Amino acid sequence: MAHFRFQADAASQAVVHRSVVELWYVCAGHGEIWRKPAAGPELILALSPGLSLEIPSGCAFQVRVDGEAPLDVLAVTLPPWPGDDEARRVNGPWSPGLDPVA
Repeated sequence: MAHFRFQADAASQAVVHRSVVELWYVCAGHGEIWRKPAAGPELILALSPGLSLEIPSGCAFQVRVDGEAPLDVLAVTLPPWPGDDEARRVNGPWSPGLDPVA
């Protein structure tokens, strides 16, 4: 389990996980998440407190934060994070700004 704080008015680097699934719960802040499954259409979902979502293995994703407040997310990774080569950078819809502070 991890707590991520995405900086205000910024976008994360778009990545895809090779083998893990992540479950997210938005604690505070507002933003958007872009998701592109390995098979299927891409989707942009609004993020707000109380929302939970799944990021399946093989699904590319990127987060963008709205406004002046950071976005706080609690995340659980299943199975446990296997190592540094798990996340692979990909192209997303937004230019990356600041990466999250974990």
